[in-house]
Amino acid sequence: MSDTNVETDQTLPATLPAAVTPAQRRQIINIVRRAARTEIMPRFRRLSDGDIRTKSHADDLVTEADTRAEAMITRALQIAFPSALVIGEEAVAEKPAALAGIKDAQLAFVIDPVDGTWNFAHGLPMFGVIIAATRYGTPVFGLIYDPVADDWAIADEEMTPQLQRPLGAAKELKAAAAKPLEEMSGIIPLHLFPKDKQAALAATFPDFGRVNTLRCSAHEYRMLAQGHIDFSLTALLHPWDHAAGALIAQRAGAHVEMLDGGDYTATRHDGHLLIAPDKVTWGKLKKIFSFLIDTPEAAAD
Repeated sequence: MSDTNVETDQTLPATLPAAVTPAQRRQIINIVRRAARTEIMPRFRRLSDGDIRTKSHADDLVTEADTRAEAMITRALQIAFPSALVIGEEAVAEKPAALAGIKDAQLAFVIDPVDGTWNFAHGLPMFGVIIAATRYGTPVFGLIYDPVADDWAIADEEMTPQLQRPLGAAKELKAAAAKPLEEMSGIIPLHLFPKDKQAALAATFPDFGRVNTLRCSAHEYRMLAQGHIDFSLTALLHPWDHAAGALIAQRAGAHVEMLDGGDYTATRHDGHLLIAPDKVTWGKLKKIFSFLIDTPEAAAD
């Protein structure tokens, strides 16, 4: 059964143990659900033009829901975990140097208050709230919440990864089983890759059964962890987009590794993150995508 029926407001320990306790999980879940009820859902499909702004480019949007939800979640996490570093996507947009603190923080929370903001701003119910906790940059807890369905994917270092809801039984998350490449479905956000690589990358799409993008890391990772999508490849490694999802997918049985062979951490901001059903399939995909790595080793593959 889900352990999320009772809301509690007690202050919790300042550091996460090896496995996040049920009390800590409930506290974080309740913080996110309250923010969604208070700041996100009341604004869904009710935004005025003045409530939507652009950041780095025309499709990079921020809304009042993003900023207000992040502020509410940040305050609550700072109260619950007073010794933790708490970093939100919108705060980093204002002070990019804040990201550097993740590497040395014994406990850091990384917040994406509305992942899939473009979808949210255009009235599409494909968005979510992402919370990751890291220990010296390594993800140790992940929560991906769907405010529309009021359910969430959750995992830490030891618990069985689950899809939970306020009432009823939780569902264990399990990544897809290996299958032939031509039968696989994947997520590849082509627009995030360098222009000089996009044509070659697009040319690989017919090798697979289907290649999509949802414009929402939250739901892409939820689908990966449920086995509804077989693999993903991305090139823009904002920790608020990937730290929680990479942990959840890995705990659900997927193989998570940088295309260059390194481990993924929340301190990796460059490179290509490749997630596959298992190590063997990951190796097959790496051979297809190795041209993205401009190194002699990649060429030798």
